[in-house]
This record gives sequence, C-alpha cells and structure tokens, in this order.
Amino acid sequence: MIEEPTLDALAAAAEAVGIALTSEDDTALLFQALKRTLGTYRALDQIELEIAPVLYPRSAGYEPSLSDNPFGAWHRKTFIAGERSGKLFGKMIALKDNIGMAGVPMMNGTTVLEGFVPRDDATVVTRILDAGGLIVGNVHCECFCVSSGSNTSARGPVRNPWNTAHSSGGSSSGCTVVVSTGEVDMAIGGDQAGSIRIPAAHCGIYGMKPTHGLVPYTGVLSMEPTLEHLGPMTATVADNALLLEVVAGQDDLDPRQYGPKTDAYSKAIGQGVAGLRIGIVQEGFGHPQSMPEVDQKVRDGAALFERLGAQVREISIPMHLQAPIIWRALSLEGTYALAFEDCGSGFGQRGLHIAGLGGALVNLRAKAQELPDTVKVILTVGRYIRDHFHGEFYGKAQNLTRQLKRAYDRAFESVDLLLMPTVPFTAPVLPEGEGHRERVLRESAEVMVNTCCFNASHHPAMTVPCGLINGLPVGMMLIGSEWQEAMIYRAAHAFEQACDWRSL
Repeated sequence: MIEEPTLDALAAAAEAVGIALTSEDDTALLFQALKRTLGTYRALDQIELEIAPVLYPRSAGYEPSLSDNPFGAWHRKTFIAGERSGKLFGKMIALKDNIGMAGVPMMNGTTVLEGFVPRDDATVVTRILDAGGLIVGNVHCECFCVSSGSNTSARGPVRNPWNTAHSSGGSSSGCTVVVSTGEVDMAIGGDQAGSIRIPAAHCGIYGMKPTHGLVPYTGVLSMEPTLEHLGPMTATVADNALLLEVVAGQDDLDPRQYGPKTDAYSKAIGQGVAGLRIGIVQEGFGHPQSMPEVDQKVRDGAALFERLGAQVREISIPMHLQAPIIWRALSLEGTYALAFEDCGSGFGQRGLHIAGLGGALVNLRAKAQELPDTVKVILTVGRYIRDHFHGEFYGKAQNLTRQLKRAYDRAFESVDLLLMPTVPFTAPVLPEGEGHRERVLRESAEVMVNTCCFNASHHPAMTVPCGLINGLPVGMMLIGSEWQEAMIYRAAHAFEQACDWRSL
C-alpha cells in the first residue's frame, strides 16, 4: 500500500540528497511533485503483471531435523520432478539457497530474508526440470554469500564430511556437502570469488565456474553482476559436463550474457590429453599462506598430466598477483551498492527482477547487528569507500579487468590450459568460541587468492581433487580461455580416470 506523503518524509528525503527546503514555495513545489509521482506509482501498482506458470508441481518442502541433516547442509528438502525423460532423468539435484524456486522459501543464509518465497523459477531450475532432473531441495549457503568459510549461515555451520571439525568452504557450502556425501548426484552452486571451487576443493568434488554469462543468472539473488557465475558441482567429471550441457546457453532475461558460446561438453569425455599444452602458473604457488604440501600435491598432479602425454611447462603471469586487488574493489563497492543500497533491484538492467526482494531487504537495517562480521565489513567499509571515493576506484577496477583478461589471454597463445592450486591450504578448523573473529576474516580473504582472479577476468576454471593431506582434500585448478570448458573437461576426465585421487 502506498501511503499519503507527509511533509516530514519529504524533508527527510530532500535532506538526504543535500537539498534544504528554505521556503514555503520550495516545500509546496516538491510536495506537489511527490504527490503526483505517488499517483503514478499507485496506478502502476494496479497494472496486472503476467506471472509465468509453474509447470512442475511442488510443495514448499520442509526443514529437516538434525538427524536428517547431520552436517547442517540442507535448508529445505522438497520434491520437484521434471520431465519423464531427458539428459538428467534419474539424477537428483540440489540448489544453492540463492537460486529461486517458485513456492519454496529462500533464506540466502540470512534471517533478513526469512519467510521470503520466490514467485518464479530461476532459468536454471526450468532447464533442469525440462531435462528430466529431480530437484530435491535447496541447501545452505553463507550469509548473503559473503564468506569463503562455512560458519556464517543463520542456521549454523556447515561441517566438512571429511572432518566435521573443519570448514566445508563457502559460500556454496551446502552444495559441496550433499554431493560429497552422495545425498545427491549434482548441485548448482554460485561463484563470485571462488564460491563453487573453494568448497569443492575442501570436500573433494568437481566444481566448475564457467565463462561469465555462459549459464544464465536469471532468478538468482545478485551481488555484483560482473563477478557472478552459476555452475555445476558433482562427484564425477562426466556428471559435471552433463549438467553444464543442460543449463548453459542464451537466456534473453539475463543482461549478463553477451552471445554465450555453448558446446557438447560430454563429447570431451574420453578424449585424453595427448598433445595438450598445460602451463603451470608460477604466481599461483608459494603465497605467504600456502601450505608447501598443497603446492607439492598440485605439482604432482601436473607431473601426472605429463605422464599422460600432455606438454607441461612453467609459465609466469605477473598480473595474477594483482588480480585479487582488482577483484576486491569490484566486489566491495558493487556488492554494497546493489545488494544493500539498491535493495537488490539491479537498476539500469532489463530482465527478470525478483518480485518482493526489495521489500524483504528492508529488514536489513533492523537486523544489521545480527549479521556476521563478513557482511558487516561489506556494509560499513563499502559505505565508507562510496562516501569518500565516489565510485572512482570501482571504475578503475572495471577498466583494469580488461588489462587482466589480456594478461591471461597472452598466456593462452602458447598453452591450452593453466594450472595452479585451487586453494593454498586445506580446509581450516571451524571457529569455536571467542577470539576467532580476525582469523575468520583473514582466512576468508587468503583462501580466494587464486580463485577470485578468474571471476574478474571471466575465464572458466574448474577444481579437480588431487590428493589428501592429513585426511583433507586438495584441489588443483584448471583454467581455460573463454568458452573452452570442453578443453577443461577433457583434461579433468583424463586425470580422474588415470588415478584414484585419494591415494595421491
């Protein structure tokens, strides 16, 4: 309901934009303009909006009990059966809880959105169901997806099935757990800085961040559109390629897309790596926070590729070390502006806008004190940077992304794939009790030092499990040039078939 305006509300709005109502004429002029405008909005409110039909029956599902959810991964379990045939028929699939399913409550990891129920299916949901997939629920993610750990969800930590005292990684924490434990065959995660690849590396599964725009983001809660990706998380390379085959492609409702180039990814399976040129990126190793054992496991993985017939050599990309700086400016200011200042509306963008989201985010200010430190940093520091630098550095960072992309593209003139550790260390211990706040923030930044680079440059990147250290998985990341996901699958599958990664 649009209420009648008051003079006090008008004065507050004027003051917020630096306008002083110093005369009765000023006040009367703006007050009449406000009343006329609200009349337009009342008329807009009465126009009936066509709602896409919900084609596949479903219920709102239920929140499982602890005994049915021992690792804290599930938000809601439901049962949405798709077509009775298709590429995904017989496959059980979970979705990260920032992906809209009509009629199924969504939290995005925060009590701010508790009770919010999407009206539309995200495009990836429709494509999965059209291909015969069975969606069995949505799984927890980190609060507003702003963490690389797995301890910030409003429902509590998501525990690593390899060692429940350790993080499962984030922000697609629930996705990696339900795939790793075999509760589902596949999951769709979201990746803004490594949020598919980090948890997949920590839990020993395959996680693909495709080329930016390959998989439509329509119907998914947004943070910073130029960094956002959806992608498959699976226990096998073949399943990963199959799921990407289904969800990739043009969607006219997603302004992030610009002529995505799809492929028959499953055909890359079994082609081997003979003659493939792989570049070991020197700057991806030896970070201050790197575990030497992790670096060595990944180098051992590179040596296996060489034994399989690939041409493997060391290369240098100096700008790789600057990429996290560029990413941080984009993420901090972009996320603050879109998710918190603009109520998730994505002003200036066409496509599907999520009905009711802005109204749900009104609760943000009232609940801000309840938010985890990761989100408080975005709110506070993001506002400070915006007030003091007025978007200047965000603009510079966007301009630098083209320079960063060129730096990687020059490397692809002499190699087919890049290789480096996905994460420089194995899954850290979950924070317990007091005294861990600074460590959590530090680790959340340190863990993404290799992954966030390719959110900024938009190249596809996939984590491949390549060994265990003290019972915890290690991930090796393969990066391709734009639209070359099939090349990555070709190498990943050859590696998968050549060894039991757990024994490396």
